[in-house]
Amino acid sequence: MSRFLHVISAALLAAGLLAGGVEGADKIRVVATTADLKALTDAVGGDLVEVDALARGNQNPHDLEVRPSLMVKVRRADMLVINGLELDQWAEVVVQGANNPKVLPGTAGRVDASEGLPILEVPTTRVDRSMGDVHPVGNPHYTPDPGLAPQITANILNGLARLQPESRPTFEKNRAAFLARLEQAMPGWAATLAPFKGAKVVQYHPDFVYLLTRFGLVKGGAIEDRPGIPATPGHLARLIQDMKQEKVKLVVVEPWNDYQLAERVAQDSGARVRVLAPSVGAVKEAKTYFDTVDYNVRMLADGLR
Repeated sequence: MSRFLHVISAALLAAGLLAGGVEGADKIRVVATTADLKALTDAVGGDLVEVDALARGNQNPHDLEVRPSLMVKVRRADMLVINGLELDQWAEVVVQGANNPKVLPGTAGRVDASEGLPILEVPTTRVDRSMGDVHPVGNPHYTPDPGLAPQITANILNGLARLQPESRPTFEKNRAAFLARLEQAMPGWAATLAPFKGAKVVQYHPDFVYLLTRFGLVKGGAIEDRPGIPATPGHLARLIQDMKQEKVKLVVVEPWNDYQLAERVAQDSGARVRVLAPSVGAVKEAKTYFDTVDYNVRMLADGLR
């Protein structure tokens, strides 16, 4: 009898483990190219997704090194969420190396999070490499703008529902909860920056155009000579002179760019420098999507005050 009970217990345990394995397999395995898109996918997918990011929040997504470890992540994925607008073109190299037909362009497992967004800074003339890192289809740094999160999460939801249509109600419920929280937070962020409406902000790289525009702030030049091209002494001299004339109070810089150069420009022009977070995880305070927006709003207000 004892031997019989032992065999039955072992069988039940094995069945339980097997059931757990099936349940785990039911999760949609998603890879996002950036930490922001990972956070937004987590918000929509909830317990039904397992999400990883290719670029960490403190990495410049323009210059990500394609490594075999990234290909391994994509090889296992059911869905790939890309930023699009040519920010993460390196992801196509990763996809080719991963040899995963589920996430090829045009498949159900491919989501371009930029679809349907109002794109800023779309060039009106022909773009060539002499202009620097100018994107022919417009500025790709849209995720710092919380006002665009509804459309981004709608794109993600539709992608998840293509793969698991029976879970669409759950995805919709998750997204609705996220948007309700966003709607609650937006007035506070707007009120914090309302006193500075129309103020010009100098950026190191145009990572925050959407964020500035959302809250009524104005782009006031860039430390880079052209996007992605280091500043020349002549460019910096002209920038500092313009900042003095226009009474620009704030220079913002990404964690991976030259803070000392930004500080020198600010000192010479009578402005302040603040580090903003281009993505979730870019600075220690930016642990979640809401933390990231809150941090950026506070830094902008502090620098402009």
